[in-house]
Parts: sequence; structure tokens; C-alpha cells
Amino acid sequence: MTNHSNPLTADLQPLKPNTVMLPVIAIVGRPNVGKSTLFNSLTRTRNALVANLPGLTRDRQYGIGQRGPRPYLVVDTGGLTGDDAGLDSLVARQVWRAIEEADAVLLLVDGRAGLTVADEEIVNQMRRAGKPLHLVINKAEHRDPDLLSAEFHILGLEHLHVIAAVHNQGVEVLMEKVLAALPVADGRSRTTAPEGEPEGIIKLAIVGRPNVGKSTLVNRLLGEERMLACDLPGTTRDSVAVAFERDGQHYQLIDTAGVRRRARVSEVVEKFSVIKALQAIEQSHVAVLVLDARQGISDQDATLLGLILDSGRALALAVNKWDHLDSDTRAQVKRDLQYRLGFLDFAKIHFISALHGTGVGELLYSVGEAYAAATRKLATPELTRILEEALAAHQPPLVHGHSIKLRYAHQGGQNPPLIVIHGNRIDHVPETYRRYLANVYRKRLSLWGTPVRIEFRSGKNPYQSVSTPSGRSGSGRHRKASK
Repeated sequence: MTNHSNPLTADLQPLKPNTVMLPVIAIVGRPNVGKSTLFNSLTRTRNALVANLPGLTRDRQYGIGQRGPRPYLVVDTGGLTGDDAGLDSLVARQVWRAIEEADAVLLLVDGRAGLTVADEEIVNQMRRAGKPLHLVINKAEHRDPDLLSAEFHILGLEHLHVIAAVHNQGVEVLMEKVLAALPVADGRSRTTAPEGEPEGIIKLAIVGRPNVGKSTLVNRLLGEERMLACDLPGTTRDSVAVAFERDGQHYQLIDTAGVRRRARVSEVVEKFSVIKALQAIEQSHVAVLVLDARQGISDQDATLLGLILDSGRALALAVNKWDHLDSDTRAQVKRDLQYRLGFLDFAKIHFISALHGTGVGELLYSVGEAYAAATRKLATPELTRILEEALAAHQPPLVHGHSIKLRYAHQGGQNPPLIVIHGNRIDHVPETYRRYLANVYRKRLSLWGTPVRIEFRSGKNPYQSVSTPSGRSGSGRHRKASK
């Protein structure tokens, strides 16, 4: 009997995720108790990956933050009055959707106003939701926390916290306690495979708004005989990881819409979910943003692109449904992309037909290139040499008649590549010069498909005491860069 199994994946086993899903934390409460202020405080350290989607989220905002021991997803919601007759039904519906998505709920109350009847009603509703509930008393600046919280103990809630969100007082301690009771990621680096997982596996997220062809592209990548879909334990909200192999390269595809068998794909109604997109992007090495050539770039496309860029993930763009477009329409689409995405000079754009497979092979090749660039190890001598040459070609501007000294560079992280440059007066380095250095490093090191981040630091050269094989101090090259 002939064996019809695919030889490329015959021995490929379902893969384990390298991290637990980021916990989702919802902020709820009456209007004007400081929910948005707390949201901004919780997301500030990650530059607030905020997504406002008109007509979809209404009063929900989503972000990634890290206050406390580890990152999380946070959801800001509209205000609840606690009075069923007075609730805006659409706002209330969105709040309860956020609660359903959440792993923990922060019920924010106004410490200045004290306990209200509306607060008590909302607490009663929250209890029925069955989610871990933390009562957070806000606006506590210049007040005794014990006195402020005394009347709220009547609610009988186990977790009670006192903060001043506008001044970031108590926010760090709040998140430490909230996260302590939630599942913890294993802490491994994104570029280090967990024990038992193949080395060099590329975690690939396919994201895009509804009906742009994500599921069609997923099926094209997997092939009919390569359906290795598996629900991974610990993942929620219909996220599915699928293992496949192409030309000897192993991939783990993270599909937010869920991967179904081909016979059921036509029955699936894709739903745009900011939570799912954020989780997929956060888990991945490379994100592929799928666009519809016939509809152009929408606000949702721009939102997803912003999420990917702020997260630092490597990126490839797939402009789908390119088949059957006439030459004039194709030219117009390319002009629009150049106009709206001209700043995205590091990511490759592929014009594909997921349905027929045109251009999909080249897209996957760019994914591999982007992954290699994002996870590449960069040598300190090479980074410092490129810095010297960049300084020789274009010096940073003077600061009150004094020059900015940039002395040496080394790698500070991967995915995305982080290049740390040490020197003096670094607080005065203009953003335009930071972009200039990022572009120089990208071109010299061929770091295409991934953003390059530059970080400036001051202080002593840690390599100064390191001896070279010849016995000389290893700081000579670093001294040279400042000349």
C-alpha cells in the first residue's frame, strides 16, 4: 500500500509554546473614577500599545504594559453606572465582553467620593462574573490609606488596594499582587528554544482584518496534506498553533482566527480581535500583516501595523488578492502603498494571491530573512567600527558649543536587534540622529525585515578591563570612536 503522508512533516510533532499567554487584565468602574489614568500608568513603560477601533470597541482600549514583575495585556472600558435603567446598553455590553476576556478584573472606585450605591451594585454584578476581582481605591494622594479604605471593607472583597494613579503611587505594588495569582511565563528568551523543541523554529503570526484572506493564506502555507493543527494546553480564546515545514525550515504558525480543516473553512466567520492580535504578535518572532489589494489600507490595518511596530516584531507585508487586477489598478495600489507606508522602509512588501499561491513562496523566504536579521548576534568590535564610520560621515550636532561623544556600541538584545551606544551628553542626541544611526546599522549589517532600536547610555566602558589576546586593553577601539 502506498503511503500518502507528507514526507516533510511525517516526523514533525506538535510543538510546545515557549511562553504562557500574557494575562489579560480589565479595568472597570463608574465614570470618572480614573480608569483611563490607570490605563495610561499601566501601559506607559511599553509606550501604550493602544487600539481604538471605531464601531468595534467603542469604549474599550487595549494595551501592553509592564508594571511589576512581568508584562500583561490591559483593557480600559467605558463607565458603568450600576443602574440597569440608566446604562448605555452598548457601553455595558462592551464592558462585559472585556470582563469575559479577562483573567483578572480591577474594579476602580473614587476614594474622594467614598463608597456609593452604584459601586455596591457593580460589585454585586462582578461577583456573578466569577473572575478574580481586585477593588482599587483611586485618588488617594495626601490621604491616610487605612482611613480611606475603611468604609470599603463592608463590601467583603478579599483583595483591596489603595493607589493614586495620576502620581503612579501604589501602582507597582498593585500589579505585583494582581500578577502573583496568575499563571507565570517560563521566562525563556524568545530566541532560545525550550527543551525538546527544534532549534531555529520560526514562530509566525498571521494578522489582518476580516476577509483579507488570512485563512486562505494559512491553508496555502500548510497544504492539504499538512494539517497538523493542535490546540495547545494553556492557550485560550481560540488561539491555535500549527507546526509545518518548508524546504527544511520548521515553523510554528500562530493563527488568531483558528485553523479548521479545509472542508470547514467556508463555515468560519472571521472576527477581528485586538486581544487575539496582540497575543499572537507578542508570541511570534515574525508577523505577516495581510492587506486586501482591492480595499487599500484601512484604519484597522494602520492599527495592526502600529501594534507590530511598537512591539518590535520582525515584519513582512502580504498584499493579497493581487490576481485579476488590471495594470492601472495595480499601479494605483503601489502608489498608495508608497504614499502611506513610505516610512516602512525595512519591511518587504509582497503582492500575492493566497488562493492560487502566487508569490507565497517569496513571502515565506522574506519571513526567514526577517527572522535571521531579528535574531542575529552582533559583535561588539563590528558595531563599534560602524559607529566610528557613521560619526566620521555625519557628526551629531553641538550642544551649547560642546560636542556629543559617542564612544562604542554593543548589542543589548534581539528580536528586535537592540544596539546600545555609550557616550557623553546622550540626553541631547536628537531623534533624527537616532534614526540616522539605525539606518546606517540596518544597511551595513543587512538587517532587513526587522526594526532596529538604538539606546544611548552614559557611564564607564565595561570592556575597558578586558584584555585582548596580545595582552593590551580591549578599550583601544572604543577610545578611537570618540576622537
